[in-house]
Amino acid sequence: MEEKREMASEKSKILVFGGTGYIGKYMVKASISLGHQTLVYSRPINHKTSPSKIQLCQEFVSMGATLIHGELEYDQIVTTIKKVDIVISTLAYPQVLDQLKIIDAIKTAGNIKRFLPSDFGVEEDTVKPLPPFQAFLDKKRAIRRAIEAAGIPYTFVSANAYGAYFVNFLLHPYEDVQEITVYGNGESKAILNYEEDIAMYTIKVANDPRTCNRIVIYRLPKNFITQNELISLWEKKTGRNFNRAFVSEEEIVKLSATLPPPQDVPVSIIHSIFIKGDLVNFELREDQIEVSELYPDYKYKSIDELLDIFLVDPPPPASAAFE
Repeated sequence: MEEKREMASEKSKILVFGGTGYIGKYMVKASISLGHQTLVYSRPINHKTSPSKIQLCQEFVSMGATLIHGELEYDQIVTTIKKVDIVISTLAYPQVLDQLKIIDAIKTAGNIKRFLPSDFGVEEDTVKPLPPFQAFLDKKRAIRRAIEAAGIPYTFVSANAYGAYFVNFLLHPYEDVQEITVYGNGESKAILNYEEDIAMYTIKVANDPRTCNRIVIYRLPKNFITQNELISLWEKKTGRNFNRAFVSEEEIVKLSATLPPPQDVPVSIIHSIFIKGDLVNFELREDQIEVSELYPDYKYKSIDELLDIFLVDPPPPASAAFE
C-alpha cells in the first residue's frame, strides 16, 4: 500500500494559492522536495512588490516551480486548476472568503482529486474561543461547509500552532530580553509544530487516499508543551534565567473585548491556545485522525530540536502576525 501511495504521489500536480505567504512558502518547498510538479498562484509582481517576495519567486523558479501571476479572477483560476490534480490554499485570513471563488472554479473544472483549504491552525469545528477569534473561525467554517456542499474531495488540516512563529513570539530568542511574558498561569498545554514539518505532512496527506474527506490533526506527541516548560527549556539551552511577567486571563479577556479590530483577534488567539488549552482539550472524533499515526516513520522535529535551531540560525525575516 505504501508503495502504491508513493507511485500515485509522484504523478500529482499541485497548485498552491498564497504560496509566497508565511506558511505557503513552506508548502511550495515541501511539494517540490517530495517530487511533485508544483504551480504557485500569486499576485502579479509590480513596483510595490517587496524585494523579499521577488527573491522568493526567483527561488521557487530555480527549484522547478511554475509561477502563475494573477488576481483571483475566475476564468484564470479555472484555466490554472484544469492543469493540476490537487489544490492547496494557504491564503491568509483577510482572503479566507475569497476561497469561495476557488471552490466555484474547482466545481467548474471538475478534475480536482483533492482540495485543502486554508485551515492549518486550531480545529475550528471543535473549539469555542472568545468572540473575536470566533468570528475569525466562522469564516473558515463557512469555507468548510461550502466545500462539503459542493461535493469536492477534501482534506481539512488542523496543524495547531506554528512552532517557529510562536517561539519567536513567546521567547524573543533573537533579542536581549530579561523578561518573558506568560499568558495566564503558563500551565496550559499547547502544541508547537515546526512549519517545515507541517508542510511535509500536508503534502503527504494531500496525496493519501486514507485522508480523503477527513480531518487530519497534527498532534505530534513530542510537541505538547506549556509556556512555563518552554521557558525552562530555553533557560537550560541558553544558560540564562528570565523573569516571568504573568498576564492574567481576566486582562486578556478584557483586551479582547476592548481592543479595536483587528487587534482584538491576536489576544483572543492567545487566550484560546495558551490559556484555555484549546489545542488539546478535546478527544478526536471518528472523522478526525492524528497525522503521526499515518506516517510513523517520518522524523519530525520535536520542540526541543526546534529550539536548537534558534541557537545557531540568524533571525528569520519578519512575517505577518497570526496569518
